[in-house]
Formats: sequence, structure tokens, C-alpha cells
Amino acid sequence: MFVKAMTVRTRFAPSPTGVLHLGSVRTALFCWLYARHHGGQFILRIEDTDRERSTPENVEAILDGLAWLGLDVDEGPFYQTDRFDRYQEVVDLWLDQGKAYKCYCTKEELDGLRAGQMERGEKTRYDGRCRERTEPREGVDPVVRFKNPLDGEVVIDDQVRGRVVFQNAELDDLIIARSDGTPTYNFSVIIDDLDMNITHVIRGDDHLNNTPKQMNMLEALGAKTPVYAHLPMILGPDGAKLSKRHGAVDIREYREQGYLPEAMLNYLVRLGWSHGDQEVFSVEEMIKLFDIADVNQSASSFNPEKLLWLNQQHIMAAPLDRIGNELLPYLRSVGLEPANGPDSKDVAEGFRERAETLLHMAASARYCYEDFEVIEPNAAKKNLRPVILAPLKAARDKLAALKDWSKVGISTTIEEVAASFNINMGKLGQPIRVSVTGGPVSPPIDVTLWLVGQQRVVERLDKAIEMVEARANANL
Repeated sequence: MFVKAMTVRTRFAPSPTGVLHLGSVRTALFCWLYARHHGGQFILRIEDTDRERSTPENVEAILDGLAWLGLDVDEGPFYQTDRFDRYQEVVDLWLDQGKAYKCYCTKEELDGLRAGQMERGEKTRYDGRCRERTEPREGVDPVVRFKNPLDGEVVIDDQVRGRVVFQNAELDDLIIARSDGTPTYNFSVIIDDLDMNITHVIRGDDHLNNTPKQMNMLEALGAKTPVYAHLPMILGPDGAKLSKRHGAVDIREYREQGYLPEAMLNYLVRLGWSHGDQEVFSVEEMIKLFDIADVNQSASSFNPEKLLWLNQQHIMAAPLDRIGNELLPYLRSVGLEPANGPDSKDVAEGFRERAETLLHMAASARYCYEDFEVIEPNAAKKNLRPVILAPLKAARDKLAALKDWSKVGISTTIEEVAASFNINMGKLGQPIRVSVTGGPVSPPIDVTLWLVGQQRVVERLDKAIEMVEARANANL
């Protein structure tokens, strides 16, 4: 007899009280990869029970961010606010079964309880004073609390942290429904995980202390608990908890800066997970190799320089047609009109070995689309000296007369001029580069001139020659 293997079902359950940030994206990625690796399902659940802070704009930010990253969902998004009747059904059931009770304690009483516990050096928690209460209290809208077991222990066989044990005596009777009837986070989560048949809960380790409470509630429902994996946090380069000062808050800001989605995923998967010494992964490789059991227990540090390096690796590896198409909006974002210069695919080919982001690529290629006012002073001083005047003029004339405006034709022309003046290629190529681009850095000289175009190259060489002549005359 064959037993059918369990279908893996993971869930990403963000709260729309904020946008999608790096920590949340890594959680979503690990959930998605685990599901994809096992041929399972990835479910999206929007935990929007905090009605005051949840906004449609944040929901849209979450959906947009996931779509850009390519983290496609198999089911959802589901919204907790659509499930209030279901939560109330369980609250009523537990009240009838004696697994939950109404608590009439006032805020002032709870504050006093907490203050006394702190003064005595005790752990602050609810002491169960309403646990056996049967009479209502006039003028007080009660909350509903779950009757947590008073003894025994909860054992979590965590896929990342290993075996973690909590004593029930240390856990309090948590609130499952507020005084206005709305469900609390820990309660609604376990109902959702049960109803959605979630098999693996992968989330940040800030939720670890919630897990024993959730496991006890699932047991009260007679449900099997999912497999848990709690991910270590991401720290900033300074060792502090990752925050706004360390980088973009909204994942979509990285899109605006010209990062590729697969580079973001590659970087985030390496924050806590590894496969040998490999650094660069395609999405397909991540799916094939990822296992939650290989995630490290220790926190990872966010390194912006490493992210830039990885992004450049993915830019170099991506198909040119794709990079060319994706470059277009970035050219426009820096004020350039793509129609006024070379094909964006050709720009991508010429610049991608130097560009860390698509935005950087667009800004670097500005001289291919529009003229510049002045040449960078230091570059002009170093490279446009009177000694280069004759070779520069000869190069200008030959380039102006060149019938075959190709990279080979350009390179051959410059080499011939340099040889005729008995100087090496660099001695002539760098002054030409500075003349044509306005600065000392560009792709190889033949690629640069080919992209800029023959007319612009000749016009800019004319201006540079005028500058050198003026400089020579000033020295007479």
C-alpha cells in the first residue's frame, strides 16, 4: 500500500499596516521557494484585522511588490476581514465548551497587575483572575480569553532553531477577541492556517514566542500543528536591526533604482541560506537547491555593496533584448529621449559590464543621447594637451570620412592614426574618449564612438580641438 506524500502548503501573511520591506520579502521568498521546491502551493493571506492602520494603498504595495519579484501565488489573496464570521464561530464554540472565557478586567486593573509583577521582578502576564468567573460585570464590555493549559510543556521542533521548549505555566490566557468583538492576531492566524491546510509556517523569529500559544489553540481544535521554521532577523551593516536608515523601506524603491527582481531574490536568499560557495543563483537554481533545513540560525547582515555586485552580475547574464527594453523607462526617468540616440539594446550591450543598476546605466549613457556643456576639467587638463593636437585632428578627419561606421571600422581607424604618429592606442584613445563623452570613463572606445554616432563624434572632436588649440595658443 502506497501512502500519498503530503502536499506542501506555505503561506505568506503580511499585514497591510505598511509596505513590503526586505525582511518581509525574504520571508515570502523562503515560503515560495519551499513550496516550489516540493511542488506544493504558495498562499497569500492579507492580515488586515487592524482596521485603523491597514490601508488599500499598502495592500496594493504588497501585491505590486510580489508581482515585480515574480513570487506568484497559487491561492489568494485572502483577507482576514472577510472571515470575521468564521472567527466568531470558533469563539462561540470555545465559550460553550469551556475552552475560553469572558474577562471583565478593566485597563486600570490590568495596569495595576502588571505594575505589581514588575515591582516584584516577576514575568508580566495575566493571572487568570476571571478564568472561573460566571457572572457578567456591569458597565464593562468583556474580552474573550483562551484557557491555556496550566501545566505541561509545548515542544516546537523548529526547522531552523531545532527543539525549543516552553512551559505552559509561563504562558498566559491570551485574548482571542477584543471587547468590540474583533479577533486578535494569534487567534485568527491559527483558524486561517487550519482552514487553509497550511503544512509549513515559515516566518521571522520575532513570532517564536507566539508559537506555543498558537499550538495550544490548534490542539484545542483537535488540529494537527504545521511544521514551523523561524527565520533569524536581518541586521543593518552596523549590527542594528534593519531599518529605514539602512536602505529602501518599500521593495519597489529598488525597482525604481534599477535593480533586477532576480538579483533581489538572489541577494535575499543568501541572507541566511547558502549552497557551498556559490554566490550567483538563477531563480531556477534557487528552486532546485533551496531547503529550509539549510537556513542558518544566526542573524544576517544587509550589505548594499554586495547587492549592487549581484545586480551587476544579473544584468550581465540577462538577455540583451530584455535589458534593452527594461532600460527605456530609466532613460526617460533621467530626462533622456530614447529616440534621440542609439537603440537601447545596443546601449545595454555596451554598458552592462560597468553598470550596477539600470538607473546607473541610463545616467552613464547620457552622452549618447544629448550633448554636454563642458568637459570634466580634470579629464581635460590631463588628456587634452597641445601635444595631442595633431593626432586628434588626424583622427577627426579620418573618422569624419569613414564610410563604414562600425566598431571594427572605428577601431581600425584609431589604430592607424596612432601608428602613424608612433604612439600607442591608449595615448590617442583616451583623449578621444574625453572629447566625445566629456569624461574619462566609458565602454571601449570603438563601442563608445559607435553608440554616440558619427555626426556627434565629429562635432565633439571639433569642439575639443578648438579647446586644445586655445590652450596651445595661451602657452605661446
